Amino acid sequence: MSEENLMPRSVRDSQSEMTEIVLPNDANPLDAMLGGRLMHWIDLAGAMAAHRHSRSYVVTASVDHIDFLVPVKVGDLVILRSSVNRVFHTSMEVGVKVWVENYIADTAQHVASAYLIFVAIDAKGNHLKVVPVVPDTDEQRRRYDDAGRRREIRRTELERRRKAKR
Repeated sequence: MSEENLMPRSVRDSQSEMTEIVLPNDANPLDAMLGGRLMHWIDLAGAMAAHRHSRSYVVTASVDHIDFLVPVKVGDLVILRSSVNRVFHTSMEVGVKVWVENYIADTAQHVASAYLIFVAIDAKGNHLKVVPVVPDTDEQRRRYDDAGRRREIRRTELERRRKAKR
């Protein structure tokens, strides 16, 4: 890694936005978007921020639960905004917030939010160290702190599951 690549990066340096239009192939017979399609788009949007921050390949390690708050219909625009919340050595928590925009009615609604963990890897699949992320705003600092709490919850739950298997 070059000296430049070892320097911490700001949250804003890797923020990403992705916009998709919901087509009939993305929907069920009631013209409502398939949840699996939205989850796929969330994964892609999250990976964009993780790639930009780590400047490496990344793989999805986990996704927190997703609640679908409002229906998304064929013809709606889906806007996905992602940013790296926190870095943990070789992994990163990325937050993705999803909005649905009906450009005919001129409305926008929050559809879903998700937290994903990505791990940086090289071409052979070896884990890579990720440079720290620097939050600049109060909102980014809140998300940074919340990511640390979520990590502890994930670790506790993983340990509980391991013990239950024994």
